[in-house]
Amino acid sequence: MTTIVRECVLDTSAADAWAVLRDPLGAGRAFAGVLVDVRLDGDVRHVTFAGGNLVQERIVAIDDARMRIAYTVVGGRFSHHHASMQVVPAADDRCRFVWISDFLPDELRSFAEPLVDAGCAAIVRNLRR
Repeated sequence: MTTIVRECVLDTSAADAWAVLRDPLGAGRAFAGVLVDVRLDGDVRHVTFAGGNLVQERIVAIDDARMRIAYTVVGGRFSHHHASMQVVPAADDRCRFVWISDFLPDELRSFAEPLVDAGCAAIVRNLRR
């Protein structure tokens, strides 16, 4: 199984970052530029990437106490996929964003990793004061 872990510092408060991430539709704001459309159908978020890929993500948990959202990709190329995004308070009223993604098959790393990296760059750009 492949695991991708990314951490970055956001120039916004943890409360403000979490307000965006805890809302499944907030992905459209947080990852604007990488995502071009986000829709919600029950607990399934449909995200369209700038390159045209459409992915369905089932929201597994929204944990306000830990400021963590967990989701899994359903259908598509992955035989298994689970990911979480977490906001961690940091100094100077900023926060850290932690994204962990576990998936199979391992060969999809070359597909997934550039999207995760682009997503991290987008959230740093989009969620700042």
